[in-house]
Amino acid sequence: MNHAEKTSSLDSASRALLALALAVFAVGQYLAFKAPPDVQQGYLIRILYVHVGAAWVAYLAFFVAMLYAVLYLWKQDAAYDRLSAASAEIGLLFMLLTLFGGMMWARPTWGVFWTWEPRLTTSAILTAFYVGYFLLRHAIEDPEFRAKAAAAAAILGVVNIPINYMSVYWWRSIHQTATFDVINRKTHMDGSMVVAMLVNLLAITLFYLAFLRIKGQIAARAAAREEWDE
Repeated sequence: MNHAEKTSSLDSASRALLALALAVFAVGQYLAFKAPPDVQQGYLIRILYVHVGAAWVAYLAFFVAMLYAVLYLWKQDAAYDRLSAASAEIGLLFMLLTLFGGMMWARPTWGVFWTWEPRLTTSAILTAFYVGYFLLRHAIEDPEFRAKAAAAAAILGVVNIPINYMSVYWWRSIHQTATFDVINRKTHMDGSMVVAMLVNLLAITLFYLAFLRIKGQIAARAAAREEWDE
């Protein structure tokens, strides 16, 4: 196996995670299409089976980025910085998917793709923050200073997450209330809908874990190659 193949190949654990994620996602989509239509939204509810999972996993990814940032500041191990950046990048990807899914849901529901109501506004701010996070990483050349500045940004970024989630509770909004109301511990969904939602959430979480493992390995190989070139 040549160097390029070693750089691009996936290990068995990564392939297994991806395969499992695809299998669970297929089951989740089957359950989503089998579930009855919503009383108010009809079959438009199917968008939410991916939209909600993408939003929750984006939150998870940003929190994991924060945890790895704390570990980097504590241990001064570059591997933690790489994993923090990888998790933030995946979180940004899922946040963009969340915004896209929300826009596809909003057009037939509200008549517009976008409106500056509290949940959408705070989602846009959260997305813009992590775009800024990567602009910061690219703007700083010194590796150690870059890692410390990025760690501080990753820790600061999670402040936006509870604001984004609680926006539908704190401010008057045309956005529907939380699909899973963790504050009041209830949901208005039918049992089969809840099962479909949870299976899709599991699938998207597995995709996140697989992507994080792959991104971490790619970043580690790139760092090793840079050290070798020096």
